[in-house]
Amino acid sequence: QPFPISHVILLQKPHILMRAYYLVNCSIPFSRLLFGDLVWLLRLTWLQVNDLLEASKTISTLPSMVELDIQKGTVRQAGSHTRNLLRVKRGIDMVKVLFEQILVTEGNSLKDAASKAYAQVFAPHHGWAIRKAVGAGMYALPSKSQLLKKLNEDENSARAQMQSFVRSSGPVILYVEDLFTSKNLGLDW
Repeated sequence: QPFPISHVILLQKPHILMRAYYLVNCSIPFSRLLFGDLVWLLRLTWLQVNDLLEASKTISTLPSMVELDIQKGTVRQAGSHTRNLLRVKRGIDMVKVLFEQILVTEGNSLKDAASKAYAQVFAPHHGWAIRKAVGAGMYALPSKSQLLKKLNEDENSARAQMQSFVRSSGPVILYVEDLFTSKNLGLDW
């Protein structure tokens, strides 16, 4: 059954993407803590989420939104709803993988967790210069304890929130991937 755009983006009940939206887009202090001057990578997703919010006012489901872009021949054009949906999915996936890595990584460093998440989700889509800039930015990451302190979280509460996000974001990521696959759009663009 198709996800209504309003459920995916506006999330009137406690839901998956609103947490991702908050973590990836609204939580600028969180983004700055993790990526320093590279916060612009995540801010781009802010614009894309806003585009999907606007689209949800006139288009009721993600499949119908993608189909409209297919009919207009604009799927891969900058600013298309479908392209923005793919970018938002990647932002959610980045946070999911980052949290998964933080949960299984021993010690106080975030560098390995963030590096692995970036390498898995964004690096395949970025050119050499961006990959190098992100790699350099990884050295400016705070420690896990510094991050938790700035977020006013303790280890247990942060772990519970990260586990909840990982569990709840997976189905949304898979739904969007399946939608793109069913329309023969691919995911590597």
